[in-house]
Amino acid sequence: MDKNFTRRNFIKASSVAGIGLAVTPSFALGNPFKPEKVKIGLIGVGLRGQNHLYNLLQRNDVEVTAICDVDDGMLAKSLELFKKAGAPMPQVYTGDDYAYLDLLERKDIAGVVISTPWLWHPKMAIDTMKAGKYAGLEVSAANTIEDCWDMVNTSEETGSPLMILENVCYRRDIMAIHNMVKQDMFGELIHCHCGYQHDLRRVLFNNGEQPYGGGVEFGPKAYSEAKWRTEHYLKRDGDVYPTHGVGPIANFLDINRGNRFVSLTSTSTKARGLHDYIVKEGGEGHPNAKLKWKMGDVITSTISTANGESIIVIHDTSLPRPYSLGFRVQGTKGIWMKDGNQIYIENISPPHKWEDSTSYIEKYDHPLWKKFEEQATGSGHGGMDFFVLNAFVESVKRQIQPPLDVYDAAAWSVITGLSEQSIYNGGEPQDFPDFTRGRWIKRKPVFGLGDAY
Repeated sequence: MDKNFTRRNFIKASSVAGIGLAVTPSFALGNPFKPEKVKIGLIGVGLRGQNHLYNLLQRNDVEVTAICDVDDGMLAKSLELFKKAGAPMPQVYTGDDYAYLDLLERKDIAGVVISTPWLWHPKMAIDTMKAGKYAGLEVSAANTIEDCWDMVNTSEETGSPLMILENVCYRRDIMAIHNMVKQDMFGELIHCHCGYQHDLRRVLFNNGEQPYGGGVEFGPKAYSEAKWRTEHYLKRDGDVYPTHGVGPIANFLDINRGNRFVSLTSTSTKARGLHDYIVKEGGEGHPNAKLKWKMGDVITSTISTANGESIIVIHDTSLPRPYSLGFRVQGTKGIWMKDGNQIYIENISPPHKWEDSTSYIEKYDHPLWKKFEEQATGSGHGGMDFFVLNAFVESVKRQIQPPLDVYDAAAWSVITGLSEQSIYNGGEPQDFPDFTRGRWIKRKPVFGLGDAY
């Protein structure tokens, strides 16, 4: 097969891509563990891909028939998962960067889960859609504004759906807050905070045998994400990982479904954290201590929406700190802040005093968590990995649009390109593209409203 992909490689496959795109999901089918099996392929079976593989192998409605990766070690670990699950062994595709195109030629596969380095995400998703298959795409979905448009245009041209696999949307406390928002507990929403605040220094520099084993190396000799993620910090200045925070907030605010992001401004601090870490761990004489890191330690973006809300998004991964996504939801009737588990609801909370939000999270526990708590146990990231993958599988089975669709993938991921442009131009406001081409006005919310997603 010609590895230099052109549109004609999949013109025949694309002709069967009309797979019933519904505007809103149909919820006629109930049990996600029906005996009928849907066949899934995986492109990328590194640490994140193996997590998805493990969860797929637990289901009796899925057969994983093919996997693809360029790392022999990760492939070997993945095949061990098949053995432990007692599942039929898959066809393995490897050998070069374009081996995944051979996987996409298979007629049996209905959906493909993509868990590869960021730069490959949009291309692999586009090729998957052109092959007439559902694309389940890990975050962030795209790196540039052009990538986002290419994904949207391909989905519309082929009729093939794309789901962004943003697991934080399904976190238990987030879904409870989503429940409260939709039940008007906070009133009309006015302002939100979110972000990705996570000390990644041992992820960005890691030459250990095990994940996060330490060291100050990155690139081909490093382990896992340090092979590729660190290069972005060296060459880019912007919020390269916005969707963990923005995804849930977008669902709260009905972005792309009666509301949309309108404009963004971003600022970047100086870059000191990674240099200091290298000096501390490797010494002043280490070659990496001479590098000039482009990405500021703290990137702050402010987003305005069509309905008049504001959102502050922070990327903060190069300095010592505890983990936090920094969620805050504020409306005309109250406010919730994840840090400190604080909540205040007017006329319910003691006047001018914070309450612990734990009892509210329990009271407004989302019906999906009540229904699938047992299946979610042990799936990863506190159970939310079950829900995001379940939503993808159910969308493939029912042949409907997923709840987090290509327009969401584009609107959330384009923050990266817009923030880079804003920072480069001294904080100049950047307009969000309207990826829905005006359809956001009439599109209806679907997230969290169905029996499986």
